[in-house]
Amino acid sequence: MRFIYTTFLLTSSYLFSETVIYSSSYIDVNSGTIKYDYSITINNNIITSIDKGYIDINDDDVLIDLRGKTLMPGLMDMHVHFGQEYKSKSERPVKVERETGAILASKHALVTLKAGFTTVRQVGDSGLIAISLRDLINSSQIEGPRIFTSGKSIATTGGHADPTNGKNSDSYEYPLAEDGVINGPYDAYTAVRQRYKDGADGIKLTVTGGVLSVAKSGDNPQFTEEEVVAVVNAAKDYGMWVAVHAHGAEGMKRAVIAGVDSVEHGTFMTEEVMDLMISKGTFYVPTISAGEFVADKAKIDNYFPEIVRPKAASVGPQIGSTFNKAHQRGVKIAFGTDAGVQPHGTNWKEFVYMVKFGMSAMETIQSATLNTAKLLKVDSILGSIDIGKIADLVAVDGNPIKNINSMENVVFVMKDGKRVELDR
Repeated sequence: MRFIYTTFLLTSSYLFSETVIYSSSYIDVNSGTIKYDYSITINNNIITSIDKGYIDINDDDVLIDLRGKTLMPGLMDMHVHFGQEYKSKSERPVKVERETGAILASKHALVTLKAGFTTVRQVGDSGLIAISLRDLINSSQIEGPRIFTSGKSIATTGGHADPTNGKNSDSYEYPLAEDGVINGPYDAYTAVRQRYKDGADGIKLTVTGGVLSVAKSGDNPQFTEEEVVAVVNAAKDYGMWVAVHAHGAEGMKRAVIAGVDSVEHGTFMTEEVMDLMISKGTFYVPTISAGEFVADKAKIDNYFPEIVRPKAASVGPQIGSTFNKAHQRGVKIAFGTDAGVQPHGTNWKEFVYMVKFGMSAMETIQSATLNTAKLLKVDSILGSIDIGKIADLVAVDGNPIKNINSMENVVFVMKDGKRVELDR
């Protein structure tokens, strides 16, 4: 007997206009298994039934036949930067206006959606780009993935997200807390409240130095314990998550103790930090593909500014090793790429690197579905193929459990119950 989900009122028009997907194999991320020969029925944007075998459909129903493909929940990337893609010194224009990033962001969003990522978390941009893009996508004016965003990152003076780094002091005004540069707990509250006013979903902190910032250190702590605690407490007041960019162990330690939701990159994470994260339930978002990208480009003369090159060469190769240790130790891992360092649309490469550094193929897919939904606290509506959840679905050619490179071969994307037109 078919089970119809009935926690909301189904109108007669919905009952006679459903979408049915025939799937010869779909990934059940809850059990970590592949299920064979099922029909998945979607009414409006909700999965309403999952039936063994291929059910008969009504004349008014839409049939999507994905037999021969592997179906899975819509993928989620917890670390993207729409509006930017790193270019070499020779490729970079002399002058880039903020409006350029806004235009490119819509392009990056669409290519990411077509790569199978129906939900992303944008952790840091130059202003209100991702917030505006999110709202336009939500109102169906632009096509792209579901976006959760922090707006402008928060840094300390000279820190990784200080927008005036590398500039002549005569050419800028000193940035204020509202601009995302703080010094002290009082400033922290001001900066968080400004993000709330801007419409951000969460907060991004740069608690250590960064690889691509025009500054010498890539791993020194850049927030005091009091500052991080103040940010976390202020964010909790407004129901906002906190993600922290971190390469060095001391900065991570302060952030985890303060109660942040996730640590991004985590390059020089120690066993002490790993154990703290396990005890606190903190997620780790590794971004291995960005590390591999910058390590590779560091070999090319004049690709990076000279102050950046040694950081890229040392930090990049370390991320994979740290990921392996964190995974073996039992740290919760959520999928994230840092796309925008490397080209958008290549997010699938993170799956390949995660397998290379010790995670099973099934675990990588769970990290980009179940775990990411839990990190965003939307696991009641997204993250798995279940009755009552939103119909975000992706299909690939091949079997990614046997060959993880199949994640590149996306042949079907559905977001919010609507099929996405692909370029193939």
